[in-house]
Amino acid sequence: MSGQSRYLGSGTIKRDTAELTGVVPAHLPQRLTITLWDFSWYTRAESGGPYADLDAACSQAAELGYNTIRICAAPLLLFGDLGLEDLAIDVEIEGMGKAPDGGIYGRGTRWYDAPGGYRLNLQRRLFELFEAAERHGLVVILASWEFQQSPAFAATSQWFNAIDAVPLTKRYAALATAWDRMITALTAAGHRERIALVELHNEVDFSILPALADGGTQELSRLQSLHPDLLFTASYGKPPHLAMHTVPGHHSAAQFHVYSYGVLDALQRRIDIRSEGTASFPNEELRSLLHATAPSVEDYGRLAGWKYEATVVTDQMFYGYDWIDEIAWDNWLNSHYGKYREVMLREIESRVIAISEWARWKKIPALVGEGWIGYTPLLGTFEEGPIGRELAEKGIRTALAHGVWGMVLCSNAAPHHPMWGNQDWQRHMNNIILATPTTTEN
Repeated sequence: MSGQSRYLGSGTIKRDTAELTGVVPAHLPQRLTITLWDFSWYTRAESGGPYADLDAACSQAAELGYNTIRICAAPLLLFGDLGLEDLAIDVEIEGMGKAPDGGIYGRGTRWYDAPGGYRLNLQRRLFELFEAAERHGLVVILASWEFQQSPAFAATSQWFNAIDAVPLTKRYAALATAWDRMITALTAAGHRERIALVELHNEVDFSILPALADGGTQELSRLQSLHPDLLFTASYGKPPHLAMHTVPGHHSAAQFHVYSYGVLDALQRRIDIRSEGTASFPNEELRSLLHATAPSVEDYGRLAGWKYEATVVTDQMFYGYDWIDEIAWDNWLNSHYGKYREVMLREIESRVIAISEWARWKKIPALVGEGWIGYTPLLGTFEEGPIGRELAEKGIRTALAHGVWGMVLCSNAAPHHPMWGNQDWQRHMNNIILATPTTTEN
């Protein structure tokens, strides 16, 4: 045995995992750097807003090193044949509405801080977005947030009522039909090769939809048979990382989200901010973190009732985030993070690996379209700061080491979030992603 290495089993033999998990269509970038524009590209299009000028927004994204934008394309509104044709070309964006103090509901939240007050032709705007994306070398991931929150931003419930009237068992079919029509229209306009991926719906596990196995997989198959050159999937907000074999088949790409709430979850449970209808709300712990000027829950008032039905955000979340003292919030997270750090880092790593291994087994490209910590107040800096960036970089480097095709830098790295201002970090990380080889060097 002298001079020989001990054999300790096949598990000790290093396996090269950096090669992409599946083949990417030749006309698409071989690595995607994704900025998450969700529904905000039309709900934050107010004068002077982050998406008032789509060309300028696309130009800046490209300058920061992004090559992909992920959006809610509102397929049911625009191509759903649900009697919304007039609304599709003239929808009034209100946001969450005006509060009794004259401010807007959602003022302290991410995504929901929409002042509204304008109308737009969303159907025309979709094609304008694709034209701007083409000018700046961007591709587009098409998704729908309609059974999760998009209609809540409209001034009337017409959009929500129309999609809510679709029987639960027929919602995936309605989505697939709308996607087919949208793809056909985009193709006719010369934009087919600009489509990076089509998601049947965003976060099917956290939307007003049945389980994907209950009708969704067959609709994915139908779309793939109609458009075999395109990639289709349905994203999960919390994929079953410990049992990925239970994810229904028929995906041609794997777009899953990786959030490690850790210390954030500990704070949320402590202040009971994500529940609804709690009799003692706000509890003592939450009151200790609110601004001194915070009104009572009664004085704060409520959104229009239908808006709560149209979104997954609760009344307690709106009140809490609108009136939280962001400095006190950040201080609590920073002071308690230490005991969660290793768990959060390991959780991000293990979840990314679980997704990539499932995709490799299926021989399809893998993406992380959202991540890494979770939902924080608009002006909180925990995720934008050193701690959040460390966790994000862990996720990104793990994704690159395990053959993930595309990834966000962070869910908050988009024009409608304060994190967009950290341009140096975004350029640096996008350069790392784009410089990492996608094939194994022989």
